[in-house]
Amino acid sequence: MARLLLIEDNEDLAFGVSRTLEDAGHTVHIASDGARGVEQALALEPDLIVLDLMLPGMTGFEVLQRIRAADLTVPVIILTARGEETDKLHGFRLGADDYVTKPFSVSEVLARVAVHLRRRAEANQDAEAVHRFGNVVVTPSARTVTRDGERVSLKPREYDLLLKFLERPGVVFSRDRLLAEVWKYGAEVQTRTVDLHVGELRRKLEVDPAKPRHFVTVWKSGYRFEP
Repeated sequence: MARLLLIEDNEDLAFGVSRTLEDAGHTVHIASDGARGVEQALALEPDLIVLDLMLPGMTGFEVLQRIRAADLTVPVIILTARGEETDKLHGFRLGADDYVTKPFSVSEVLARVAVHLRRRAEANQDAEAVHRFGNVVVTPSARTVTRDGERVSLKPREYDLLLKFLERPGVVFSRDRLLAEVWKYGAEVQTRTVDLHVGELRRKLEVDPAKPRHFVTVWKSGYRFEP
């Protein structure tokens, strides 16, 4: 069904996860260290990456940073024993789409993979008209954003959040609702993550981020997008 890349140095864990994913019909490629993981990610351009953080030679954070620096928008699910909130926030800031802590059930991993693959497929099928606001142009079919004609690089979750706002201009979204609809697994993401991502959208797309015109804070309620 999909081509997946699993970057994991624990052979037993890699075998178990890959077998579960293959039983679900996916093709799984395995990289046992960070450098090889980056190399395969760029060469294969997989449909989804499952990434461990504690890898030999290069951390998973460094792998993720290099993947995103290469403008690879493939969904990335971090799979790690590091469950501290600071690690999770750092992962999301670097462009992770999901964060699963060990120990975990393989059925949970399979479910999360299915969610992100479905969302990616829906995005690829999206042929909506171009969205324009201020000096910004968003083309969902090409998954591109420009400002004053210059390409703006958004991390995958920033882009997903932007599309959510564009779908419902004028609607007030609570942080919890954004966590549920954009992040899908709100229980493992803090509301500060939403604030950080809205802040990045303001920084990259607003004329004056300190006085946002489009991404408006609604006191004690959440955020609203104004075209």
